[in-house]
Amino acid sequence: MPQATVSDAGGAKLAIESLKGKPVLINLWATWCGPCVKELPTLDTLAAQHEGRLAVVTVSQDMADSGKVASALAAHSHGHLHAWLDPENTLGFFYNSGELPTSVLYDARGREVWRIVGAHDWTGADSESLIAPAMP
Repeated sequence: MPQATVSDAGGAKLAIESLKGKPVLINLWATWCGPCVKELPTLDTLAAQHEGRLAVVTVSQDMADSGKVASALAAHSHGHLHAWLDPENTLGFFYNSGELPTSVLYDARGREVWRIVGAHDWTGADSESLIAPAMP
């Protein structure tokens, strides 16, 4: 799990490594990325379905205008996702991902289970089987 810290527009910080102890799905996205925005409602549904058991962390790779990030997330989700920001693209560089969206699943011990590059329907039939290897 990366030793990176993300923040939100209000100044709250989240050390990614602090999430160890439960499975974590990190999703890198951006407001200008059509497939990313389309994927947000399905990530929100996944977060709601697994609340308390799976941390779904959406991290914007937008380099400016944190208000735009929060507005886009609010418009395409139902309150189960937080508008985390990574304007320096620290996580993008860590994952060596040149494409968005990128999703990375970790188990409760902080070990990477898999990565998906490109959009995914997290409400689809295969989603439960995708996250199952990380779930207790």
